[in-house]
Amino acid sequence: MNLATIILAAGASSRLGGQPKQLLVQNGIPLVQRIVQTTLSLEAGPVIVVLGANQSLILPEIQHLPVQIATNPNWQEGLASSLHVGLNSLPQDSIDYFLVLLTDQPFVTAELLQTLITTQQRTGKGIVACRYGNPDHLGVPALFSMSYRPAFMKLSGDVGARKLIQQHADDCAEVGFDLGTIDLDTWADVEAWQKRALTRS
Repeated sequence: MNLATIILAAGASSRLGGQPKQLLVQNGIPLVQRIVQTTLSLEAGPVIVVLGANQSLILPEIQHLPVQIATNPNWQEGLASSLHVGLNSLPQDSIDYFLVLLTDQPFVTAELLQTLITTQQRTGKGIVACRYGNPDHLGVPALFSMSYRPAFMKLSGDVGARKLIQQHADDCAEVGFDLGTIDLDTWADVEAWQKRALTRS
């Protein structure tokens, strides 16, 4: 499998009062650096990090790592624009599949990402997504065949991978990821995460 990874890290974290969620710290490491290191540990192809808001603050945390930085000048337009930037940065003639990751799911592990890959290899599906939430839904982290690139390029606004997962459920395998419900949009989310992290440490 010729794989690439797109990490979406361009958002402004507006509901955190401008504090970049990408720079929240877990075990002494900023979240953006942590997810990059987690992905690099797979040793599974190029890693593209899409930056936008707060790029000057975030870049120093990852510029020493072997990743490709892609800048989204239109980050205010939402997730779709960052996906477009990431996909346009891929070497399209040599990539068969790509992972889509966020920086604010702090319990993503290399083992989870590897399970997405092996599930695709086992099932042959064009999409492998994570199931979590109440009610349950399928979302990122997720793996997609490059055949879905044209569909991604048609997305607009603050719409991301979940919409395509819903539209192509017949071509989607799933992996359980209960802790996928922990994301960091608000300070209440951050506090819940920190409490959960303490109980797991």
